Amino acid sequence: MCHFISWINLDGEIYFLDDNKLNTKEGRKLLNYEFKDDILGHGAIRHYYPELKGRGKDCECVDFSSPKNFPPVIVKAIKKGLFCNFSLCLDLLTRPARAEYQKIEQPALAEYQKIEQPAWAKYRKIEQPALAEYQKIEQTALAEYQKIEQPARAEYQKIEQPAWAKYRKIEQPALAEYRKIEQPAWAEYQKIEQPALAEYRKIEQTAWAEYQKIEQPALAEYQKIEQPAFWNLAKDKKNRKRNWK
Repeated sequence: MCHFISWINLDGEIYFLDDNKLNTKEGRKLLNYEFKDDILGHGAIRHYYPELKGRGKDCECVDFSSPKNFPPVIVKAIKKGLFCNFSLCLDLLTRPARAEYQKIEQPALAEYQKIEQPAWAKYRKIEQPALAEYQKIEQTALAEYQKIEQPARAEYQKIEQPAWAKYRKIEQPALAEYRKIEQPAWAEYQKIEQPALAEYRKIEQTAWAEYQKIEQPALAEYQKIEQPAFWNLAKDKKNRKRNWK
């Protein structure tokens, strides 16, 4: 997972994504493609700029304390407010501007949480018993495996450890004997553990999909309010801290 802001440096040329680039035919594809959930990433930048394939240095910075931490072209884009579809950074804003932003953001966040928290609780109510059931089966199977494997390992080590010279002569048959015992025991463990894990995943993934079906639109609605609220303030010079003027 990459961070806001990410860019690629190729021979001093800076490549990055902003709102203008997302508003092109190629940029809109990113929002409906595999990069939708990681639009901040270097993969999305490389997809937008195919000429970067296998080339350039991946860069990112989350320290907005000074514009000197970013290439000038990105500083210019920040000041123009061209990252409304990406993320935000409150470190840019003066204290009054931040208060103004929170006045808009807090009710939107409360609305999101009102939808998200019951959905999360419902997911946990389904997922936790399924996980407990899987762990109960897996722990029993693991204990059974260890009951067989550990004495076999002890026997192997008893033969292997005394002397290095003898070890070279004795170790291979001892290891073979250990594996003869350990591998069927491991296969038996997997025979029990794998269906239990599959069953847990079947329940968990269905519950997770249900949670996301509720949470994702609520998050999108929150971001639709929160991110423009920030950037509308940030692109106004008077709302930015002195070093970001």
